[in-house]
Amino acid sequence: MKKTSIIFIILSVFLAFISWVNNQYPKTHPLQFVIPKGWPAPLYDFKQNPLTEEGFILGRKLFYDGRLSKDGNFSCASCHQQFAAFATYDHALSHGFSNSFTFRNAPGLFNLAWQNDFMWDGGINHLDLQPLAPLTDPHEMGENIDSVLYKIRKDTTYKRMFADAFGKKEINTQLVTKALSQFLLMLISADSKYDRVMQGKDSFNLPQKLGYEIFQKKCISCHAPPFFTDFSYRNTGLSVDDYLKDYGRMRITHKRVDSLKFRVPSLRNVQQTFPYAHDGRFGYLDAVLEHYRSCVIHSVTTDSLLENGIPLSNFEIGQIKAFLYTLTDSSFLKNPLFSPPDEKRMIPLPDAQQHALK
Repeated sequence: MKKTSIIFIILSVFLAFISWVNNQYPKTHPLQFVIPKGWPAPLYDFKQNPLTEEGFILGRKLFYDGRLSKDGNFSCASCHQQFAAFATYDHALSHGFSNSFTFRNAPGLFNLAWQNDFMWDGGINHLDLQPLAPLTDPHEMGENIDSVLYKIRKDTTYKRMFADAFGKKEINTQLVTKALSQFLLMLISADSKYDRVMQGKDSFNLPQKLGYEIFQKKCISCHAPPFFTDFSYRNTGLSVDDYLKDYGRMRITHKRVDSLKFRVPSLRNVQQTFPYAHDGRFGYLDAVLEHYRSCVIHSVTTDSLLENGIPLSNFEIGQIKAFLYTLTDSSFLKNPLFSPPDEKRMIPLPDAQQHALK
């Protein structure tokens, strides 16, 4: 056999192998992460987990899949409902596995790419690790990681989706949490009336304008835009719940100076995320504002900004509420890309998806 013929055969075999590999693991479609105008750069390291359409769709499927819980009844979305800005609507504590209740009120999930740590007490320091807490908590999803992986690995749809998203047949804990992160990272809320006003596309009515001015004077120290939180942990003068006995960040640091300190929550979509506080003790905004006006409990760790509470008249409370309602992002609450997946069409057309996510 001539030498050129041998080379041709080898080259043909090599190209056939490359074609087979490409068919087995097709190229992913990058998904653009759009930073809202005027916002700082995100803190999440996208180089370690590049966003793709396939990864996002996989993460969305996992987020809404009740099989990740021990009895199949509780998905991530059970406690984080889209219409409530991915918080738990109208429940102080969420229902969990075996007729139990969660330890804390479920916060809204949005703008997570700008956070360094998570949970009300900051006990988790990376978004990729965060899902492991509810997955394994006996009062939430009540499952263990090995069982979760076993169920996912048995599912032929998941096998294909993991291969499409990460280019490998392996399904492990790291890839599961990375896929969930890809979905969570895209939950960006930045299109409220407030945002449109700041962009010159809309205007406040009089109560909203007055409320914004009062907010800037009396609330902005802890709830600074664009996130409407400074991501700090503060004791805001709440009493200890007799049943939960939750001392907040002190459970993590074991330092008395952190007693009763909890994460300052974002006020974005606050109209939809009631009840409020780490234990959901406040059913409506008036109760929260009344607390700051007259019910702050003073202790050695109470935040110095609240030493004298926050003086607010009834009129000012009304105007502040009018402003806070402008932080509702209806497009975020109704975005179909964040809703339960359509099993008939797992991956939207790239152009439509890119446009919708922007």
